[in-house]
Amino acid sequence: MTMDIMKGIMIPLAGTVLGASAVFVLTNGMNKTLQRILTGFAGGVMMAASIWSLLIPAMDYSRHMGKMAFVPAALGFWAGVMFLLFLDRHVPHMHMDHQKEGPDSQLENSKLMVFAVALHNLPEGMAVGAIWAGLLSGNSTVSMAAAIALSVGMAIQNFPEGAIISMPLHSEGMSKKKAFLYGAASGIVEPVGALLTIVAARYIIPALPFTLSFAAGAMIYVVVEELIPEMSEGKHSNIGTIFFATGFTVMMILDVALS
Repeated sequence: MTMDIMKGIMIPLAGTVLGASAVFVLTNGMNKTLQRILTGFAGGVMMAASIWSLLIPAMDYSRHMGKMAFVPAALGFWAGVMFLLFLDRHVPHMHMDHQKEGPDSQLENSKLMVFAVALHNLPEGMAVGAIWAGLLSGNSTVSMAAAIALSVGMAIQNFPEGAIISMPLHSEGMSKKKAFLYGAASGIVEPVGALLTIVAARYIIPALPFTLSFAAGAMIYVVVEELIPEMSEGKHSNIGTIFFATGFTVMMILDVALS
């Protein structure tokens, strides 16, 4: 079981690494349409994961509360939203509202993007860790299939993030190898956050409905604040909407079919 959990929490990082490796394949860089497609798909995956893998299980955990089972989920959800709101006020946004200007500004802004993405990956790592901690506790609400589905869903979501970091870094003059390392490094926070959550499982499990919904609120904040504006930018933004729906459907199928 321990090895299965270790492998499970590493799956999302594998998605980031695979996405970052696109810098070795897409020699002409990533055009706006492809970036919009990947961002939309990632947003759909995160939205579906927030509902089926996090919010619904959070309320299932609290079913003993009867009609008040929504309370821990609602409180956790808003705590996650407020946490990301706090981060967005004190750290760089993923879409870099306040970009610097100057000869080295593009490269510097891309490095800040790495930091911003890594920071926003923290609640995703917590979500993966929380669901694997629930499985480790023997709670019947969480199945191995559901835990794997969430990990795979996060890996799918992380693929475009890795590419969106490594490709611009290379186009701005960084070597492919170094750009790949930056892109891959942005995902390290996820298994670290997941592992810390699992280690603290004896404290987390009693509050698991709150923890799961906290991660859902944080992820939905990222989708609405960061990903949807990026996928809708410019002309022909409907392609982003189509792939948002595609990502949502893929994650929904993974979670329901494998549970």
